[in-house]
Amino acid sequence: TLFLQNGLWLRNITTLYISGEESEQQIKMRADRLNLKNENFYLLTETSTQTIFQEIKKLKPGLVIVDSIQTLQTPYIDSSPGSVSQIRECAAEFQRFAKETNTPVFLIGHITKDGTIAGPKILEHMVDTVLQFEGDRHYAYRILRTLKNRFGSTSELGIYEMTDEGMRGVANPSEILITQKEDQLSGIAIAATIEGLRPLLIEVQALVTQSVYGTPQRTVSGFDLRRLQLLLAVLEKRGGFHFGVKDVFLNIAGGLKIEDPSTDLAVLCALLSSYEDAPLPQHICFAGEVGLSGEIRAVNRIEQRIAEAEKLGFEKIIVSKYNHKGLAKQKFSIEIVTMGRVEELYKYLF
Repeated sequence: TLFLQNGLWLRNITTLYISGEESEQQIKMRADRLNLKNENFYLLTETSTQTIFQEIKKLKPGLVIVDSIQTLQTPYIDSSPGSVSQIRECAAEFQRFAKETNTPVFLIGHITKDGTIAGPKILEHMVDTVLQFEGDRHYAYRILRTLKNRFGSTSELGIYEMTDEGMRGVANPSEILITQKEDQLSGIAIAATIEGLRPLLIEVQALVTQSVYGTPQRTVSGFDLRRLQLLLAVLEKRGGFHFGVKDVFLNIAGGLKIEDPSTDLAVLCALLSSYEDAPLPQHICFAGEVGLSGEIRAVNRIEQRIAEAEKLGFEKIIVSKYNHKGLAKQKFSIEIVTMGRVEELYKYLF
Protein backbone atom coordinates (compact mmCIF):
# COMPACT_ATOMS: atom_id res chain seq x y z
CA THR A 1 0.00 0.00 0.00
CA LEU A 2 2.85 2.40 0.85
CA PHE A 3 4.56 1.82 -2.52
CA LEU A 4 1.27 2.09 -4.43
CA GLN A 5 0.49 5.32 -2.61
CA ASN A 6 3.94 6.80 -3.32
CA GLY A 7 3.81 5.67 -6.95
CA LEU A 8 0.45 7.40 -7.43
CA TRP A 9 1.76 10.56 -5.77
CA LEU A 10 4.72 10.90 -8.19
CA ARG A 11 2.84 12.56 -11.04
CA ASN A 12 5.94 13.90 -12.83
CA ILE A 13 7.68 10.50 -13.08
CA THR A 14 6.60 7.56 -15.24
CA THR A 15 6.22 4.73 -12.71
CA LEU A 16 5.93 1.03 -13.56
CA TYR A 17 4.43 -1.14 -10.81
CA ILE A 18 5.09 -4.86 -11.48
CA SER A 19 2.88 -7.21 -9.50
CA GLY A 20 3.49 -10.94 -9.39
CA GLU A 21 1.11 -11.55 -6.51
CA GLU A 22 -2.08 -9.55 -6.97
CA SER A 23 -4.36 -9.21 -9.97
CA GLU A 24 -5.10 -5.88 -11.66
CA GLN A 25 -8.58 -5.80 -10.06
CA GLN A 26 -7.14 -6.22 -6.54
CA ILE A 27 -4.62 -3.40 -7.05
CA LYS A 28 -7.33 -1.18 -8.57
CA MET A 29 -9.49 -1.73 -5.47
CA ARG A 30 -6.61 -0.53 -3.28
CA ALA A 31 -5.93 2.45 -5.57
CA ASP A 32 -9.65 3.43 -5.49
CA ARG A 33 -9.56 3.37 -1.70
CA LEU A 34 -6.53 5.71 -1.72
CA ASN A 35 -8.50 8.06 -4.00
CA LEU A 36 -5.40 9.09 -6.01
CA LYS A 37 -5.23 9.44 -9.79
CA ASN A 38 -2.06 9.47 -11.91
CA GLU A 39 -1.82 9.28 -15.72
CA ASN A 40 1.90 8.31 -15.52
CA PHE A 41 1.35 5.24 -13.32
CA TYR A 42 1.48 1.93 -15.22
CA LEU A 43 0.63 -1.51 -13.91
CA LEU A 44 2.03 -4.82 -15.16
CA THR A 45 0.94 -8.20 -13.76
CA GLU A 46 3.72 -10.54 -14.87
CA THR A 47 6.21 -12.96 -13.30
CA SER A 48 8.60 -13.65 -16.21
CA THR A 49 11.61 -11.30 -16.16
CA GLN A 50 12.01 -11.65 -19.95
CA THR A 51 8.51 -10.19 -20.58
CA ILE A 52 9.04 -7.55 -17.88
CA PHE A 53 12.24 -6.21 -19.48
CA GLN A 54 10.57 -6.13 -22.92
CA GLU A 55 7.82 -3.91 -21.45
CA ILE A 56 10.39 -1.75 -19.63
CA LYS A 57 12.26 -1.22 -22.94
CA LYS A 58 9.02 0.05 -24.56
CA LEU A 59 7.86 2.26 -21.67
CA LYS A 60 11.26 3.59 -20.38
CA PRO A 61 9.96 4.29 -16.84
CA GLY A 62 11.66 6.65 -14.38
CA LEU A 63 10.87 4.34 -11.44
CA VAL A 64 10.24 0.57 -11.20
CA ILE A 65 8.49 -1.13 -8.27
CA VAL A 66 8.55 -4.95 -8.08
CA ASP A 67 6.04 -6.75 -5.83
CA SER A 68 7.54 -9.14 -4.95
CA ILE A 69 10.98 -10.49 -5.85
CA GLN A 70 10.03 -13.98 -4.54
CA THR A 71 7.31 -14.39 -7.22
CA LEU A 72 9.51 -13.61 -10.26
CA GLN A 73 11.02 -16.22 -12.55
CA THR A 74 13.88 -15.97 -15.04
CA PRO A 75 14.01 -18.34 -18.05
CA TYR A 76 17.80 -18.70 -17.63
CA ILE A 77 17.44 -20.80 -14.46
CA ASP A 78 15.51 -24.05 -14.38
CA SER A 79 13.91 -23.96 -10.91
CA SER A 80 10.66 -22.84 -9.33
CA PRO A 81 9.95 -19.18 -8.34
CA GLY A 82 11.02 -18.34 -4.79
CA SER A 83 14.01 -20.69 -4.81
CA VAL A 84 17.43 -19.34 -3.81
CA SER A 85 18.86 -19.43 -7.35
CA GLN A 86 15.76 -17.75 -8.88
CA ILE A 87 15.73 -14.92 -6.33
CA ARG A 88 19.47 -14.35 -6.77
CA GLU A 89 19.31 -14.28 -10.59
CA CYS A 90 16.15 -12.08 -10.77
CA ALA A 91 17.68 -9.59 -8.32
CA ALA A 92 20.92 -9.58 -10.34
CA GLU A 93 18.99 -8.81 -13.56
CA PHE A 94 17.23 -5.84 -11.93
CA GLN A 95 20.51 -4.68 -10.37
CA ARG A 96 22.19 -4.66 -13.81
CA PHE A 97 19.23 -2.77 -15.31
CA ALA A 98 19.28 -0.17 -12.47
CA LYS A 99 23.04 0.46 -12.77
CA GLU A 100 23.11 0.58 -16.59
CA THR A 101 20.09 2.86 -17.06
CA ASN A 102 20.38 4.83 -13.77
CA THR A 103 16.74 3.95 -12.96
CA PRO A 104 15.70 3.47 -9.31
CA VAL A 105 14.25 -0.02 -8.68
CA PHE A 106 12.37 -0.99 -5.50
CA LEU A 107 12.22 -4.74 -4.80
CA ILE A 108 9.56 -5.73 -2.28
CA GLY A 109 10.49 -8.95 -0.45
CA HIS A 110 8.76 -11.30 1.97
CA ILE A 111 10.05 -11.66 5.50
CA THR A 112 10.09 -14.72 7.74
CA LYS A 113 8.35 -14.96 11.13
CA ASP A 114 11.50 -13.87 12.97
CA GLY A 115 11.72 -10.69 10.86
CA THR A 116 14.55 -11.57 8.44
CA ILE A 117 14.25 -11.34 4.64
CA ALA A 118 13.05 -14.62 3.11
CA GLY A 119 15.45 -16.12 0.60
CA PRO A 120 19.24 -15.95 0.32
CA LYS A 121 21.27 -13.56 2.48
CA ILE A 122 23.08 -12.47 -0.70
CA LEU A 123 19.94 -10.51 -1.69
CA GLU A 124 20.77 -7.97 1.06
CA HIS A 125 24.39 -7.70 -0.17
CA MET A 126 23.38 -7.12 -3.80
CA VAL A 127 21.14 -4.10 -3.21
CA ASP A 128 22.14 -0.56 -2.17
CA THR A 129 19.54 -0.06 0.54
CA VAL A 130 17.52 -2.42 2.77
CA LEU A 131 14.40 -0.95 4.38
CA GLN A 132 12.30 -2.94 6.82
CA PHE A 133 8.64 -2.13 7.37
CA GLU A 134 7.48 -3.46 10.70
CA GLY A 135 4.30 -3.19 12.68
CA ASP A 136 1.84 -5.16 14.70
CA ARG A 137 -1.60 -5.89 13.31
CA HIS A 138 -3.06 -4.80 16.65
CA TYR A 139 -1.64 -1.27 16.31
CA ALA A 140 -2.54 1.43 13.80
CA TYR A 141 1.05 2.53 13.20
CA ARG A 142 3.99 1.05 11.33
CA ILE A 143 7.73 1.70 11.57
CA LEU A 144 10.07 1.98 8.59
CA ARG A 145 13.67 1.16 9.58
CA THR A 146 16.87 1.32 7.52
CA LEU A 147 19.02 -1.82 7.90
CA LYS A 148 21.55 -0.93 5.18
CA ASN A 149 22.12 2.28 3.24
CA ARG A 150 24.94 3.03 0.81
CA PHE A 151 23.69 6.60 0.35
CA GLY A 152 23.40 7.83 3.92
CA SER A 153 22.73 7.03 7.57
CA THR A 154 21.08 3.79 8.69
CA SER A 155 19.85 5.43 11.88
CA GLU A 156 16.80 7.05 10.27
CA LEU A 157 13.32 5.99 11.31
CA GLY A 158 9.89 6.69 9.81
CA ILE A 159 6.61 6.22 11.68
CA TYR A 160 3.37 5.85 9.72
CA GLU A 161 -0.23 5.52 10.76
CA MET A 162 -2.57 3.24 8.82
CA THR A 163 -5.80 5.08 8.01
CA ASP A 164 -8.69 4.18 5.68
CA GLU A 165 -7.15 6.53 3.09
CA GLY A 166 -3.73 4.84 3.18
CA MET A 167 -0.52 5.49 5.11
CA ARG A 168 -0.03 8.83 6.81
CA GLY A 169 3.35 10.00 8.10
CA VAL A 170 3.36 10.76 11.84
CA ALA A 171 5.18 14.05 12.45
CA ASN A 172 5.19 13.77 16.25
CA PRO A 173 5.16 10.08 17.27
CA SER A 174 5.83 10.83 20.97
CA GLU A 175 2.22 12.02 21.36
CA ILE A 176 0.93 8.64 20.13
CA LEU A 177 3.31 6.60 22.28
CA ILE A 178 2.37 8.26 25.55
CA THR A 179 -1.03 7.25 26.93
CA GLN A 180 -3.30 10.17 27.73
CA LYS A 181 -4.49 9.15 31.20
CA GLU A 182 -6.57 10.99 33.75
CA ASP A 183 -5.57 9.04 36.89
CA GLN A 184 -2.08 8.62 38.25
CA LEU A 185 -1.12 4.96 38.10
CA SER A 186 1.83 3.14 39.62
CA GLY A 187 4.37 1.33 37.43
CA ILE A 188 4.45 3.90 34.62
CA ALA A 189 7.49 6.01 33.67
CA ILE A 190 8.33 8.06 30.57
CA ALA A 191 11.70 7.56 28.86
CA ALA A 192 13.35 10.11 26.57
CA THR A 193 15.01 7.93 23.92
CA ILE A 194 16.58 8.47 20.52
CA GLU A 195 15.54 6.27 17.59
CA GLY A 196 17.84 7.02 14.67
CA LEU A 197 18.09 10.80 14.48
CA ARG A 198 14.68 11.34 16.05
CA PRO A 199 14.06 11.90 19.79
CA LEU A 200 11.08 9.89 21.05
CA LEU A 201 9.27 9.90 24.37
CA ILE A 202 7.91 6.46 25.18
CA GLU A 203 5.93 5.00 28.03
CA VAL A 204 7.44 2.15 30.06
CA GLN A 205 4.92 0.03 31.98
CA ALA A 206 5.98 -2.32 34.78
CA LEU A 207 4.01 -4.69 37.00
CA VAL A 208 5.61 -6.29 40.07
CA THR A 209 3.53 -8.92 41.89
CA GLN A 210 4.13 -11.55 44.54
CA SER A 211 5.28 -14.79 42.93
CA VAL A 212 2.71 -17.59 43.26
CA TYR A 213 4.82 -20.34 41.69
CA GLY A 214 8.24 -21.54 42.81
CA THR A 215 10.26 -19.71 40.16
CA PRO A 216 9.51 -16.00 39.67
CA GLN A 217 8.48 -14.99 36.13
CA ARG A 218 10.28 -12.36 34.06
CA THR A 219 8.18 -11.35 31.04
CA VAL A 220 9.05 -8.48 28.67
CA SER A 221 7.54 -6.95 25.54
CA GLY A 222 9.66 -4.56 23.46
CA PHE A 223 12.65 -4.64 25.83
CA ASP A 224 15.68 -6.93 26.23
CA LEU A 225 15.04 -9.61 28.88
CA ARG A 226 18.74 -9.84 29.84
CA ARG A 227 18.84 -6.08 30.37
CA LEU A 228 15.82 -6.34 32.70
CA GLN A 229 17.51 -9.10 34.73
CA LEU A 230 20.60 -6.91 35.01
CA LEU A 231 18.56 -3.95 36.33
CA LEU A 232 16.73 -6.20 38.82
CA ALA A 233 20.11 -7.46 40.10
CA VAL A 234 21.28 -3.84 40.56
CA LEU A 235 18.11 -3.00 42.56
CA GLU A 236 18.52 -6.13 44.68
CA LYS A 237 22.20 -5.52 45.46
CA ARG A 238 22.39 -1.70 45.64
CA GLY A 239 18.90 -0.90 46.93
CA GLY A 240 18.03 -3.96 49.00
CA PHE A 241 14.74 -4.58 47.15
CA HIS A 242 13.64 -8.24 47.18
CA PHE A 243 12.75 -8.78 43.53
CA GLY A 244 13.87 -12.42 43.82
CA VAL A 245 10.43 -13.39 45.21
CA LYS A 246 8.43 -11.23 42.77
CA ASP A 247 7.03 -11.78 39.28
CA VAL A 248 8.08 -8.92 37.00
CA PHE A 249 6.28 -7.91 33.79
CA LEU A 250 7.56 -5.11 31.58
CA ASN A 251 5.99 -3.56 28.48
CA ILE A 252 7.00 -0.75 26.12
CA ALA A 253 3.69 0.91 25.17
CA GLY A 254 2.75 1.11 21.50
CA GLY A 255 4.36 -2.17 20.44
CA LEU A 256 7.79 -0.59 19.92
CA LYS A 257 11.07 -2.48 20.34
CA ILE A 258 13.63 -0.31 22.09
CA GLU A 259 17.38 -0.96 22.29
CA ASP A 260 18.55 2.46 23.49
CA PRO A 261 20.35 2.00 26.89
CA SER A 262 19.03 5.40 28.03
CA THR A 263 15.67 3.72 28.82
CA ASP A 264 17.34 2.00 31.83
CA LEU A 265 16.45 4.83 34.20
CA ALA A 266 12.76 4.88 33.20
CA VAL A 267 12.55 1.05 33.46
CA LEU A 268 14.13 1.18 36.92
CA CYS A 269 11.71 3.90 38.09
CA ALA A 270 8.69 2.03 36.67
CA LEU A 271 9.81 -1.12 38.54
CA LEU A 272 10.24 0.80 41.82
CA SER A 273 6.90 2.56 41.35
CA SER A 274 5.09 -0.77 40.91
CA TYR A 275 7.09 -2.38 43.77
CA GLU A 276 6.07 0.43 46.16
CA ASP A 277 2.62 0.79 44.48
CA ALA A 278 3.24 4.54 44.43
CA PRO A 279 2.66 6.53 41.21
CA LEU A 280 5.52 8.68 39.96
CA PRO A 281 4.85 12.44 39.77
CA GLN A 282 3.19 13.47 36.50
CA HIS A 283 5.11 15.58 33.95
CA ILE A 284 8.45 13.94 34.79
CA CYS A 285 10.60 11.90 32.41
CA PHE A 286 13.96 10.11 32.50
CA ALA A 287 17.09 9.72 30.36
CA GLY A 288 20.02 7.72 31.72
CA GLU A 289 21.85 4.42 31.59
CA VAL A 290 22.30 2.41 34.80
CA GLY A 291 25.64 0.71 35.55
CA LEU A 292 26.18 -2.46 37.61
CA SER A 293 27.50 -0.48 40.57
CA GLY A 294 24.23 1.48 40.72
CA GLU A 295 25.61 4.65 39.12
CA ILE A 296 23.56 6.64 36.60
CA ARG A 297 25.67 6.99 33.47
CA ALA A 298 25.63 9.78 30.91
CA VAL A 299 23.84 9.31 27.55
CA ASN A 300 24.51 10.96 24.20
CA ARG A 301 22.57 13.79 22.52
CA ILE A 302 21.01 14.82 25.81
CA GLU A 303 19.98 18.28 24.57
CA GLN A 304 17.75 16.77 21.86
CA ARG A 305 16.03 14.58 24.46
CA ILE A 306 15.47 17.55 26.79
CA ALA A 307 14.09 19.69 23.96
CA GLU A 308 11.60 16.94 22.98
CA ALA A 309 10.44 16.57 26.62
CA GLU A 310 9.99 20.34 26.89
CA LYS A 311 8.02 20.44 23.62
CA LEU A 312 5.57 17.85 24.96
CA GLY A 313 4.90 19.81 28.14
CA PHE A 314 7.02 17.91 30.70
CA GLU A 315 8.11 19.99 33.69
CA LYS A 316 11.08 17.89 34.89
CA ILE A 317 13.64 15.55 33.34
CA ILE A 318 16.02 13.44 35.42
CA VAL A 319 19.42 12.87 33.82
CA SER A 320 22.88 11.72 34.91
CA LYS A 321 25.05 14.27 36.73
CA TYR A 322 27.83 13.26 34.30
CA ASN A 323 25.75 14.81 31.50
CA HIS A 324 26.05 18.11 33.34
CA LYS A 325 29.27 19.13 31.57
CA GLY A 326 28.55 21.18 28.48
CA LEU A 327 24.80 21.19 29.15
CA ALA A 328 23.34 24.71 28.76
CA LYS A 329 20.53 24.58 31.35
CA GLN A 330 19.54 28.21 30.73
CA LYS A 331 18.48 27.28 27.18
CA PHE A 332 15.56 25.22 28.53
CA SER A 333 12.54 26.21 30.60
CA ILE A 334 12.11 22.57 31.78
CA GLU A 335 13.68 21.76 35.18
CA ILE A 336 16.73 19.51 34.71
CA VAL A 337 17.45 17.32 37.77
CA THR A 338 20.86 15.61 37.83
CA MET A 339 21.51 12.40 39.81
CA GLY A 340 24.57 10.20 40.25
CA ARG A 341 23.29 7.08 42.06
CA VAL A 342 20.18 4.87 42.08
CA GLU A 343 19.85 5.37 45.87
CA GLU A 344 19.64 9.17 45.43
CA LEU A 345 16.93 8.72 42.83
CA TYR A 346 14.83 6.51 45.12
CA LYS A 347 15.02 9.08 47.97
CA TYR A 348 14.09 11.87 45.56
CA LEU A 349 11.03 10.12 44.04
CA PHE A 350 9.57 8.15 46.97
